[in-house]
Amino acid sequence: MTPADKPLALTLGDPAGIGPDITLLAFEARRATSIPPFVLLGDPAVLTERASVLGLAVRIEPIADIAAASSVFADALPVLPLQVARPVTARRPDPANAAIVQQSIERSVALVRSGAASAVVTNPISKATLTSAGFGFPGHTEFLAALAGREASDAVMMLVGEGLKVVPVTIHMPLKDVIGALSTERILKTLEITARDVARHFGLVRPRIAVTGLNPHAGEDGTMGREEIETIVPAIAAAQRQGLDVRGPYPADTLFHAEARKSYDVAVAMYHDQALIPVKTLAFDTGINVTLGLPFVRTSPDHGTAFALAGTGRASPRSLIEALRLADTMRRNADAAP
Repeated sequence: MTPADKPLALTLGDPAGIGPDITLLAFEARRATSIPPFVLLGDPAVLTERASVLGLAVRIEPIADIAAASSVFADALPVLPLQVARPVTARRPDPANAAIVQQSIERSVALVRSGAASAVVTNPISKATLTSAGFGFPGHTEFLAALAGREASDAVMMLVGEGLKVVPVTIHMPLKDVIGALSTERILKTLEITARDVARHFGLVRPRIAVTGLNPHAGEDGTMGREEIETIVPAIAAAQRQGLDVRGPYPADTLFHAEARKSYDVAVAMYHDQALIPVKTLAFDTGINVTLGLPFVRTSPDHGTAFALAGTGRASPRSLIEALRLADTMRRNADAAP
């Protein structure tokens, strides 16, 4: 089987959330929207029950070998079976089913690393539900890094939508901890990983990277904070000495309007909301979460489990569809890279 024939590995996500809904809806849209073949790792009974609730005539096909997924995909949704611990009710997350969520991610990564699948696409998880069941990671990004045998700092989260790519240096931590977590070394490492992987996976030979400041007005020459002068500027200078096209720091409140976005390929921001707010404003229904720094491609819809929408028929599959397409494109670009 050539790389082009290998399916994407799609994780189940929280079975009580909209993961099953958008998976079924994406599969239904496969011909009209040219979605690459994928295989879901989860419980076929959950998909069958949710399809019934939503009134979808989707045939679910359990398969024993992922090699059958691409041929099955034309007529049925291929599922590599995993079993929930307790029956699933939409909109009611159950920590007892946290194990299948974790197993789905672990097995998907194993399939990609073995060469049987082309990339990992993850459905939304509930961090609160997983944590209550003993999950020891802040989120997908850190867990995927561990599965890849990498340090958490090696995995960089990038949000993509409406032509905008944004990377936060710090991710899942309280805002009060951000300043202590920022260092010249951490920012430089983020810039290095971003430059390398955006070039490899998006076909940009030398991506232009714009860096935000941390403080209002990017510190206003030290009058509103010295983090720009003491921490961010040295990282930018070190990246430039490596030949990377990195500029800044720029005030975050003026970096994301339409004209400013024409001047760079990717923006690197200092903390979670600084990066995610512009992407979710521009592309709330179609934004994609990408993990850089891994030895495989991983994308995800840029939204949560949306428990309130599960089983109602109101969940949109658009972000998942875009995540599936982008994963396939990124993998193809990487295969073609020198």
